[in-house]
Amino acid sequence: MATDRAEPSTARDPLRQVQVAVLAKAPIPGLAKTRLIPALGAVGAARLQRWLTRRALQTARDAALGPVTLWCAPDAGHRFFRALQCTSGLRCRVQAPGDLGARMHAAFRLHCADGPLLLIGTDGPSLRPEHLRRAAQALVDRDGDGHGDKADAVFHPAEDGGYVLVGLRRPQPALFDGMTWSTAEVMACTRTRARAVGLRLRELETLWDVDRPEDLARLRALVAEAGG
Repeated sequence: MATDRAEPSTARDPLRQVQVAVLAKAPIPGLAKTRLIPALGAVGAARLQRWLTRRALQTARDAALGPVTLWCAPDAGHRFFRALQCTSGLRCRVQAPGDLGARMHAAFRLHCADGPLLLIGTDGPSLRPEHLRRAAQALVDRDGDGHGDKADAVFHPAEDGGYVLVGLRRPQPALFDGMTWSTAEVMACTRTRARAVGLRLRELETLWDVDRPEDLARLRALVAEAGG
């Protein structure tokens, strides 16, 4: 007897249960990419923020994981965010108040009720879809190589001492509360905190991000290599 019950997508591909959240500031001159203003000007830095946001969202979609959500700051009303929603049907949410740790934890607290979550910002143009898929694999298929336990947390560290991606199966406030952000010790401190609470931590390839004027030459080379 035939049935009209559809097979869950997660049964065909367990990576589809892994959601992706992208944290982004509105491309407002003077708000976005402020450390690049000396090199690009306020308008140029805002224009770069638009490009970086689109790239991050495209990378998230191309990874073919679960739903992608854009977490917007200071709110979702900027015309750039509204245009993204209209043209792609993208789901937008407003970032929580507080520091970066509070905003990230709020996203994990909401999304992890439905499954694992990968969280990225818009500053890591070196991040590719295969990076996201490998990170997702670590969270759903034991250690990502088919051996040992699933990772509780997965990271792509950044060359500057932070990280480009964090993925969790459950909210872990200890990784975010009271952290001093935008320093070269963020990833090292995160490792210490993860060990202290007994998390199984998986670190993947170290990547680079765009925060300072000296990062722009590498970004231009990446864009040229990709054909614009």
